[in-house]
Amino acid sequence: MSGVLVYSERPPLALQNLTFAASLGYPAAVAVFNPEGETWSEQYFKHGAQRVYCMDDPSLSGLQADVVSEALYQIADLAEAEIVLVSSTLRGREVAGRLAQKLHAGCITDAAKLRSEEGQLIATRYSLGGKTLSEQVLTSGRKVIAVNPNAFQAEPLASKEKGEVVEVAPQGAASPVRIIEQKPKPDTGVDIESADVVVCVGRGLESEEDLDMIQEFADIVDGVVACTRPISHDRHWLPEERMVGISGKKISPSLYFGIGVSGQIQQMAAVLDAKVIVAINNDRNAPIFQNADYGIVGDLYQVIPKLTAELSR
Repeated sequence: MSGVLVYSERPPLALQNLTFAASLGYPAAVAVFNPEGETWSEQYFKHGAQRVYCMDDPSLSGLQADVVSEALYQIADLAEAEIVLVSSTLRGREVAGRLAQKLHAGCITDAAKLRSEEGQLIATRYSLGGKTLSEQVLTSGRKVIAVNPNAFQAEPLASKEKGEVVEVAPQGAASPVRIIEQKPKPDTGVDIESADVVVCVGRGLESEEDLDMIQEFADIVDGVVACTRPISHDRHWLPEERMVGISGKKISPSLYFGIGVSGQIQQMAAVLDAKVIVAINNDRNAPIFQNADYGIVGDLYQVIPKLTAELSR
């Protein structure tokens, strides 16, 4: 038993983890539920999958964690997978724990980095509220690891395009959980987790109308607008899907702007994987400057219009 199984409810994230899985030298496979069309398998094969396990069942349409974990349990056994990599999304973290229990496996979630060294997988995670980094190793025979989005770059293999599609019939009892009602969240059309440039605003923004100024700046730098918890939960100026923080979303863009963001640890722990951090704050002692690659001490209402004007030239 030495295979690697990859799963994510978001195909782009599955491709990221598959790129890493293919580099381990073990047989790599992907689990897919209720696929639509045929082109999905081609992408997985190009990124290193030798097999794609496909399960088509109406019970999987809602992606309930208990149903998904049971389906993954069946596929993991069929694939003889020693390692299962899932994406550390809100749903993925729950699935990882449930799956590990079924497999009697060790489990790590929120792995910011993952590497192979001397036959072991070493996961790097933020600890103590994001103040430190710790390295963790699973000593169990089977391993389930939930990896943060964008921990790896999806890279197709030039010589790998064909593989085997395996149809898997669902087994086991129906879920005891019954969904009474579902209400879709408003679609903001913005995915801050996959954005390459993120412009995040905090308490320093004085009014909701000033978001237009921030959006104009974000458009200039080809970025998306995100926020800290006070903006989304206290003032309700932006939806919670745009909140960055330990209790929100963790991001790893190429470029992060913290505008009027103090930089408390519960917020910065979610952005430390950004390649470049730019801080704009009128308090030179704000904690964000300790983690910033570039900092501007000044009033955002003076700095942002000037930056927007200069960058628009």
